[in-house]
Amino acid sequence: MPSKVSCLYLLTVVCWASALWYLSVSRPSTSYVGQLNIPIRKTPKANKNATFSNIRTRSLNPHDFGYLINEVKKCEAEPPFLVILISTTHKEFDARQAIRETWGDESTFPDVRVVTLFLLGRSIDAVLNQMVEQESQIFHDIVVEDFIDSYHNLTLKTLMGMRWVATFCPKAQYVLKTDSDIFVNMENLIFNLLKPTTKPRRRYFTGYVINGGPIRDMRSKWYMPRDLYPESKYPPFCSGTGYVFSADVAELIYKTSLHTRLLHLEDVYVGVCLRKLGIHPFQNSGFNHWKMAYSLCRYRRVVTVHQISPEEMHRIWNDMTSKKHLKC
Repeated sequence: MPSKVSCLYLLTVVCWASALWYLSVSRPSTSYVGQLNIPIRKTPKANKNATFSNIRTRSLNPHDFGYLINEVKKCEAEPPFLVILISTTHKEFDARQAIRETWGDESTFPDVRVVTLFLLGRSIDAVLNQMVEQESQIFHDIVVEDFIDSYHNLTLKTLMGMRWVATFCPKAQYVLKTDSDIFVNMENLIFNLLKPTTKPRRRYFTGYVINGGPIRDMRSKWYMPRDLYPESKYPPFCSGTGYVFSADVAELIYKTSLHTRLLHLEDVYVGVCLRKLGIHPFQNSGFNHWKMAYSLCRYRRVVTVHQISPEEMHRIWNDMTSKKHLKC
């Protein structure tokens, strides 16, 4: 029989060989994990419904989060003219309900098909997750992916929306991405900006365009570390409060994101992807990323207004719909 010393030597050789093999195996990059609240996970097997054939095999950001709640049949009956993607959080039920009852109502324009979806991640509060699940069963307008819902993960939420459009609604013509505290003048958006009777645009992106640079003050909500974004200027980007793009851009941005280092500032990150794609966002003065005092004639001229409460949303909507006969 071999001696204890020879057995110990053999075991040591095997352990070192295993360690060297493990270090030699290439694994997905997780360089962004420290900036975003994402657990390190192994990449699961590809899902035919969630991948695209011409994506390179090694992704910097694989976006491998599964759907916890999904609406896969939302676009099956008829491709919509407009998909509305609304970034929201679990506690904002009143805001979601106000949108459903006002500008986000899918039945407002009988001749123009609109699909409205609310985007969420996973809450760390199990009760809130359960409440959203029940809400989804009633309204069927919620999509949730398995990442932690937080401010620093807003980029993941937007990419989730892009992925959803590219996968489940690729024949839509346009997409509006906005937030739950935004009032949208749908009539102005659909008939004056997008114009259903005209030929659909391609590689189109518009909103309130910002030309700025990174804020290096750590106390700022929009702080950008130099090691994450070393450049002194951002590419032109649209305020995340509301922007519109042709549906073909959803897949282009999603694919580009797989090979673009994640930034926690969602609107800036979309601008970085657009620069890579050679798509320049168009400035549109109708998109407002600030609050405006209400007046009928002023709100008729805008597309979006920021910081609108659920109560204000109902009041503005009711006033505008009841006074269509009035001239400004």
